[in-house]
Amino acid sequence: MDSSGKEKEAIQLMAEADKKVKSSGSFLGGMFGGNQKVEEACEMYARAANMFKMAKNWSAAGNAFCQAARLHMQLQNKHDSATSYIDAGNAFKKADPQGEAIKCLNAAIDIYTDMGRFTIAAKHHITIAEVYESELVDIEKAIAHYEQAADYYKGEESNSSANKCLLKVASYSAQLEQYPKAIEIYEQVGSNTMDNPLLKYSAKEYFFKASLCHFIVDELNAKLAVGKYEEMFPAFSDSRECKLLKFFLVALTMQKSRTVFIQVKEFDSISRLDQWLTTMLLRIKKTIQGDEGDLK
Repeated sequence: MDSSGKEKEAIQLMAEADKKVKSSGSFLGGMFGGNQKVEEACEMYARAANMFKMAKNWSAAGNAFCQAARLHMQLQNKHDSATSYIDAGNAFKKADPQGEAIKCLNAAIDIYTDMGRFTIAAKHHITIAEVYESELVDIEKAIAHYEQAADYYKGEESNSSANKCLLKVASYSAQLEQYPKAIEIYEQVGSNTMDNPLLKYSAKEYFFKASLCHFIVDELNAKLAVGKYEEMFPAFSDSRECKLLKFFLVALTMQKSRTVFIQVKEFDSISRLDQWLTTMLLRIKKTIQGDEGDLK
């Protein structure tokens, strides 16, 4: 059957499901298997949704899954309702408007938190954050959902997952020039990881990023911060990141940007600069010489 045939069959199933729902609400329907009719309607909506998916009619698929989710909730099938809302969200993500996807995912989150399933709720907050950062380009809202996910993960002692979310928050906060917030997170995650034998070498990256944020705000704070991180984590002192930071201190004192960029080039030749580091380094360059330009 081609896609148009699947779509027609899906529309017919939706109509049959609607009839079952209406009949279940009548007096006689309530007396004679009202709940069974609602359960059958749930199955029909789900089947229709999958047929719409095969026809690539994503909005119709999302709407059908939403109908199934509402009926599952009516039957107190919370898990099935949440699953249907997730299916609806995934369908709506492939169509416009993206807002419908977020509404469905939030509905699922509400159910999961009511059930005490905070790890699953956190996972779907991340999905919403990713929609905001990649599709809707609303970074403030993405940050809010990453923060909520981190809170849920922390409550479930999933500290590694919480840290991943917090690092996203720190990265975006720095981009939005919310440096104190970014610094606090990088220091927190750095402190947490430096005592972990498997993760301690990541600590130098987080202290490096915290230091860059300090440099953009205030030279004296940057100097004090670098010293504090060296004291907290002695391995940081011998790192290439720390040596680069100390060159920055010299350049800031002497107002010599050329010294910095020779060192940045050398650093980049070993560890390629990503977009975040490039942005922060350009801001430091502006601090040193008062204009922006190419780091290369």
